[in-house]
Amino acid sequence: MTINATEQLLNLAIQIQQIPAPTFEEKRRAEFVRDCFEKENLQDISIDSIGNVYARMPGKGKSAKPLIVTAHLDTVFPRATNLQVKKEAGRVSAPGIGDNSLGVAALFGIIWSLKNKLKHDVWCVANVGEEGLGDLCGMKEVVKKFGGDVIGYLVLEGLALGHVYHKAIGVKRYRITAKTAGGHSWSDYGSPSAVHELANVITKLTALRLPKEPRTTMNVGVIHGGTGVNVLAAEAKCELDLRSEDPKTLAKLIHQVEEILIHADRVGVKIMAEVIGERPAGELSAEHKLVKLAVNCLQEQNVSATLTAGSTDANIPLSQNIPAIVLGITTGGGAHTLNEFIDVDGIEKGMASVVRFVELAHREL
Repeated sequence: MTINATEQLLNLAIQIQQIPAPTFEEKRRAEFVRDCFEKENLQDISIDSIGNVYARMPGKGKSAKPLIVTAHLDTVFPRATNLQVKKEAGRVSAPGIGDNSLGVAALFGIIWSLKNKLKHDVWCVANVGEEGLGDLCGMKEVVKKFGGDVIGYLVLEGLALGHVYHKAIGVKRYRITAKTAGGHSWSDYGSPSAVHELANVITKLTALRLPKEPRTTMNVGVIHGGTGVNVLAAEAKCELDLRSEDPKTLAKLIHQVEEILIHADRVGVKIMAEVIGERPAGELSAEHKLVKLAVNCLQEQNVSATLTAGSTDANIPLSQNIPAIVLGITTGGGAHTLNEFIDVDGIEKGMASVVRFVELAHREL
């Protein structure tokens, strides 16, 4: 990409970033992307029932298998978040600019570079529900639509240039609820408080020893309950996230967690758990042609390639043994914080690598 093309891409990323798109509230951003697809005169443009936006960039050849290129629309930030953009030397800072406004904009960088030049069809998809409790609902619909009769899936993320995600980390999430009769902190002292009971459960959970290899994690990311400082809480809830690189290790951890939850009830105390998210694991061999192609495309740009694992939209095709990888567009930091930023200098190399990947993918399968 030229300096002007990079600036054009960055300006589009900022336009996308300025449209609030919390998970389950991506409609306005989806409609903006649809309008942009229409301006590019792509084919078969549509928004499905769940909110994913589709457009086909037709190839000149007779290859029946398309490449599916996706980028998620949603962000972790509430609708009322201040989305102010700050530009500094070589850096742009704004909530959601890298995750994943730049990734969505990169769909258009590919279109600008390769429209009317490809032998194979490319479907560009801006999908919903990647973050938080979206549970990859958008990507599940994308894979349901195209299945495995494809060259593969390329998932674009604005950050993580130089990383080739070819392994999908398994994830399971619970909402745990503690219920008691509640009461007054003085007159009913000694009766159970849902906050205390939930805290006790969390202490038992976080006391579980987790292996460093394969990497396995546990996190209580949300906790709330009670109505006042002098009230024995009648209800308290938390949200628990479990992850592991290894499905068997995750299954063992899930069993340990559920054993604790099953035996947490006592007189006057009810502990309930519901599954609120499940991201299946999967893996594409490091020797797979698409993984090697991704590495080569990065190295052509003098970018060191690191093979890695993550919890991304690629979990869905990988869990079904369908080829999928994730590539980043540039470097940056502060993802999921108000101080998120991207490095402008990396965009040219990142776009060149993904454009080259899309251009050559049909030769590999």
